[in-house]
Amino acid sequence: MFLKTTLKMTLCAAALATASVSFADNSIPDPFAKVKIENGTAPLDASAQGATPEPIVVPAPPEFEAQSWALLDYFSGRVICERNSHEKIWPASLTKMMTAYVIGMELKAGRLHMEDDVMITEDAWSKKYTDSSKMFIEVGKTIKVGDLVRGIIIQSGNDACVAMAIHLAGTQEGFVSVMNTYAQQLGLKDTHFSNVHGLFDEQNYSSAYDMALLGRAIIRDLPNEYPIYSQKEFKFNGIKQMNRNRLLWDKTLNVDGIKTGHLSQVGYNLVTSATNNGMRLVASVIGCKSEKLRADYNKALLTYGFRYFQLYSPVTSGKVLLTRPVRLGTENELGLVVDKDVHVLIPRGRQNDIKLGYKLKSGTFKAPIKKGDALGVIEVKLDDKVVNQVPLVASKDIEECGFIGRMWDKMCLMFSSSDEVSVEQ
Repeated sequence: MFLKTTLKMTLCAAALATASVSFADNSIPDPFAKVKIENGTAPLDASAQGATPEPIVVPAPPEFEAQSWALLDYFSGRVICERNSHEKIWPASLTKMMTAYVIGMELKAGRLHMEDDVMITEDAWSKKYTDSSKMFIEVGKTIKVGDLVRGIIIQSGNDACVAMAIHLAGTQEGFVSVMNTYAQQLGLKDTHFSNVHGLFDEQNYSSAYDMALLGRAIIRDLPNEYPIYSQKEFKFNGIKQMNRNRLLWDKTLNVDGIKTGHLSQVGYNLVTSATNNGMRLVASVIGCKSEKLRADYNKALLTYGFRYFQLYSPVTSGKVLLTRPVRLGTENELGLVVDKDVHVLIPRGRQNDIKLGYKLKSGTFKAPIKKGDALGVIEVKLDDKVVNQVPLVASKDIEECGFIGRMWDKMCLMFSSSDEVSVEQ
């Protein structure tokens, strides 16, 4: 007891040099609850962590005859290059990415299943969409959810979109309101949806950046549904249709998604994603003059990213990065860690220029503390810019100490600061 008391007195007198995040619950709320009431990671390539290569000169990114584009690092969401990426655009069938995202979240939540039956209403009749993409469904037929999902993602069926919207929300308008709710939650600040399929409407708009961000969300949040985006063809009702994403056939890239779009008022749009040596990039190009050009431009962006940038992991999970004092607890110190490896995409050869900064919620932490509690963040900086930020969490549980220990620690707390502190290393 004497040693513990002495240690606590020493810690009270010591200067506290220290380096806030909160995370939403992972549960998925039911956006269709009101309607129902009314109606009754890729492993990191080891070579990326080997000897430090010499820094290389990164050339200017490619330029295209297109309205806008964006190239994102999947892991951090960082923009590698862009042109007019927040300019207002009409997404066309890229809208179906959000339609499929809403459906995917219902599947993930267990409120919808691929084997569920969907009755096709007259609103979803394929004959209503004679001049647009469809999967040729018929009124009065019962179709499995899994077939409709593939019809949306692979065949880009407008009829399938309407069928699923009515099945889940009762009306297309109700489903669209949920699409816009998810758009807000995902940070799609330039986006508003007015329909489920992407047929031209002035109020159905987005941006190249938002479409890339939505693609990233699909890959991250829907690992069970995302592989459908890589399927090259789908046969339904005796009719086989091909996926319009030409890069799925390109053997020089590992493209595994995600969606095409076309409107005569806009041109040809394409969002793609590919992997290489543990990296994943997401590209979005809007307003091209042909199917070939939208594929060529996406390929040029992905190739640029993979050639001149690399995935680097400056911090590994579970390793204690710093220790800080604890009061009112059975232990006097706590180690802080990250719960998963920190990845950043940087120009090749720039590892030695990376700096780490810490921000903690307090200079002194108070028990009880649970393992995994978020107590601060670690910032990864390159050229004084934050390129990634992840939580610093408690490495273990620390319970409250006994009555006498708590009284003593409360006295010590009166003479110590608990303000948030930042440290850069």
